[in-house]
Amino acid sequence: MARTLDTPIQKRFSDIDPFVHVNNVAQQAYFDVGKTDYYEKVLGIEVLAGDLRVVTVSTATAYMGQVRMHDPVHVTTTCERIGDKSMTLLQRLMVGEEVRSESRSVMVAFDFARQQSVSVPALWRERMLEE
Repeated sequence: MARTLDTPIQKRFSDIDPFVHVNNVAQQAYFDVGKTDYYEKVLGIEVLAGDLRVVTVSTATAYMGQVRMHDPVHVTTTCERIGDKSMTLLQRLMVGEEVRSESRSVMVAFDFARQQSVSVPALWRERMLEE
């Protein structure tokens, strides 16, 4: 079973549209906050600053319900699939126990010194699968 991380989200006034909803662009930013938290706490801070990093190659988001200004929101992040060079993160923007939007991002392990994708390191695999 893959490890799931839950990240509380603080909304900003600028996240709210004229209909008193959190706009879709802001929701994407919330998913990014969840990814950063996941990288730091699950994979290790080095995936954001070292020569071997994680980069996003594809993202798809489905919006299932409204997120309103006063809704307490949090993002769950888990690794849904690990391939040779890629991994798919599944994230859900939650209000309580209800999913309001869901995003899948395909990430690759990327060696910045060599400027190419590489196999997902065994240590990353272990960390993502820990419970």
